[in-house]
Amino acid sequence: MTKVGTQKREVSGSGIEPTAESGEAEAASVPQTEDVRTGALSVNTKEVSCHAGKEELRRAAEAAGKSEALDQYAKDYPVGPHDQPQSMCPAFGSLRVGLRMRRTATILSGSACCVYGLTFTSHFYGARRTVGYVPFNSETLVTGKLFEDIREAVYDLADPELYDAIVVTNLCVPTASGVPLKLLPKEIDGVRIIGIDVPGFGVPTHAEAKDVLSGAMLAYAREEVEQGPVQAPREGVESRPTVALVGEVFPADPMGIGMMLEPMGLAVGPTVPTREWRELYSALDSTVVAAIHPFYTSVFREFESAGRPIVGSAPVGRDGTAAWLDRIGDTCGVAQKVTDGVKDRILTAIDGALSNAAIRGRITLSGYEGSELLVARLLIESGADVRYVGTACPRTVWSEVDRDWLEQKGVHVQYRASLEQDLAAFEEFEPDLAIGTTPVVQKAKEKATPALYFTNLISARPLMGPAGAGSLAQVINAAMANRDRFADMKAFFEGVGDGFAAGVWETPPTEPKPQAQKKARRAAPAEKGLEEAVGC
Repeated sequence: MTKVGTQKREVSGSGIEPTAESGEAEAASVPQTEDVRTGALSVNTKEVSCHAGKEELRRAAEAAGKSEALDQYAKDYPVGPHDQPQSMCPAFGSLRVGLRMRRTATILSGSACCVYGLTFTSHFYGARRTVGYVPFNSETLVTGKLFEDIREAVYDLADPELYDAIVVTNLCVPTASGVPLKLLPKEIDGVRIIGIDVPGFGVPTHAEAKDVLSGAMLAYAREEVEQGPVQAPREGVESRPTVALVGEVFPADPMGIGMMLEPMGLAVGPTVPTREWRELYSALDSTVVAAIHPFYTSVFREFESAGRPIVGSAPVGRDGTAAWLDRIGDTCGVAQKVTDGVKDRILTAIDGALSNAAIRGRITLSGYEGSELLVARLLIESGADVRYVGTACPRTVWSEVDRDWLEQKGVHVQYRASLEQDLAAFEEFEPDLAIGTTPVVQKAKEKATPALYFTNLISARPLMGPAGAGSLAQVINAAMANRDRFADMKAFFEGVGDGFAAGVWETPPTEPKPQAQKKARRAAPAEKGLEEAVGC
């Protein structure tokens, strides 16, 4: 983590001089008044704590001119039957997208503890990239000086030799205080500036925060395309019609999808979120968009604005692959005879992979990545008895195909699933294996039930086509085979770290009666001996 923007730039006169890129820069220098407004935006001069609570932070943000952004988030990411799923800070999702892109710098504006946690998590997941941080205190926050510091940081970083884009992210407190990232210049010396608000009180999950940044980038790129010629793809322009993929998929999956599309005269296009800015242009130029992960609402809105049709679900398992290839072929104008020929070859390979990698056992599944329904489909076609699928993501039109298929198989699908719902499903269905988030895995193992963490052990595998058909059986069958070992360990450690021995108590621990009785018996001879000695 690197602090940026703490040194003053050399400017003529006092404050920040307006430039052609930002005619409103002078207006953004906010004096110390009770309510300062910059056009439709404002800076909330009342200090807001990150511990203030969601509703207070939301009210502060609305009062500070962030209503438009929050209203759009509420429309794009409906929270459903309960307030918000329990998962990591949503800003991790947008941070991850930016850190995975070439020639893209990232700046965070938020409380130091939040920034530390986000950078730690991002590095844990393998992003060995510098994260810029603009620090603030009560004074710089309420006077508007924080915005000036952010603007300085952006100018300091905007080197076209190093970067195509700079992403600036407001976390909870700057968003609630109305720090107006919209007033940043759109570009500096050819370096694009993308400012987004990703507050925990406005974006429900880290998965949807990926959509916030990806959608903002795609919207910027679409404007560039409309204005004239843009940079060509690194590997050249594809002559065949392409299928853009939406969702963070396993690296082998686009290659597998490309092999299925090639006999149909099609090619796989870029995957959004992209790894480089120029890939956004290629994605917009695709013939059709595959909504592999169905929660990218703002991304799909940009594709629809560009006139690109969208196809839901993914080529997962036998049924899913057959239906997906039909929809892609129909959308791209491929002759049904050609599509049928491709399906015959691909489905035969999938049937063979499924028969050689059977799964036998009852499974409950939950996660927050957005691919939970696809994984459940693959498990069922592998022979597993899946009773429950919980996802932290919302129900969208692009997941309807998968939801219908699962419900016809008797599976309960829970969108915006809470931890309590996931644990209740585990208790009700008593699975042979629980796949889920960390607390679900912990609960299962306490009950001596094998469990696998969804993000690292399940979603980080190929799922599409023949390669995906047999990818899950080995790890899942190995986990279920450990049930006896779990039972042995539970019996051996019975009572350790539980109850009075837990080590953390809300009330003083009460020692069990049998141990209290033993203690009393051990003390009795000593007391008797003491009495006899006194008697002498």
